[in-house]
Amino acid sequence: MKVVVFGYNILGLMGFKKLLENDIEILALVTHEDDPDEKIYFDSVADFAKSKNIQVFTPKSPNTDEFIDILKSFKPDAIFSFYYRNMISQKILDIVNGNAYNLHGSLLPKFRGRCPVNWALLFGETETGVTLHKMVKKADKGDIVDQEGFPVLINDTAKTLQPKMEKAAAILLDRTLPLLRDGKATFTVQNEDNASYFGGRKPEDGIIDWNKTAIEIHNLIRAVADPFPGAYSESSLGKLIIWSSKFIDETGCGEVPGIITSLSPMQISTGKGRLEIINAQLNDSGIMSGNDLAEKLSLSVGTKV
Repeated sequence: MKVVVFGYNILGLMGFKKLLENDIEILALVTHEDDPDEKIYFDSVADFAKSKNIQVFTPKSPNTDEFIDILKSFKPDAIFSFYYRNMISQKILDIVNGNAYNLHGSLLPKFRGRCPVNWALLFGETETGVTLHKMVKKADKGDIVDQEGFPVLINDTAKTLQPKMEKAAAILLDRTLPLLRDGKATFTVQNEDNASYFGGRKPEDGIIDWNKTAIEIHNLIRAVADPFPGAYSESSLGKLIIWSSKFIDETGCGEVPGIITSLSPMQISTGKGRLEIINAQLNDSGIMSGNDLAEKLSLSVGTKV
């Protein structure tokens, strides 16, 4: 099997390596230039491909007629997409007669679309995983090759889920790539009744609504924690970014939401329950514990955040 890979990020590098390990010939890599405004916390799949003398392309769009002609010239048997961020057009899928496969970061058909890990955390999922599926015109709707799940713990973040995601992807690809290579794979149609679709998230989506419950706010905080921009609250104090938290309970406290109710430990009232602040920063204070933040900035019980 000779393939073209579309890939980026940690899972892009993982998928690229797994293809080579499973004796699948990679003809070319299509990837992205790193965004200077993005925190790059992963090794470069492009650098790895170049070290293996494999051609690398970084088109702004892979769907131009000119670039599609380049892809056609490779005459690939299949296409694999591992965390490539642009939509791949039907014209490209047609090059391989439907033998195009994508690694998606959820247990499809749940959480189709962008940022599936962040959405799974935001919705308080207790399990997520990875899915290898056929690519079709509509995002993440193609038949499933296989899936591998893993548990999501109450204090997991996107960063702590990353190694779980890598492990699950490695298991999944080692199990499925030989079947695809040898023409022995079977496919399962997705159940549309269980499907959900979500778009990308923006920094302003991290604004905290203190009228929500403590667990809902906790889920938001861990969904957008480092390496993402963080969940935050704007008040007369300034911009309070909360990087990690712990929900105390979901019983009614009879307090106005968004009020500091304790300094040591630092706790804030919500629409239902209280939220303990583990790590946070106010304006340019630098990241510190909630207790230290309250002490250094002379915060007081009853202050609105």
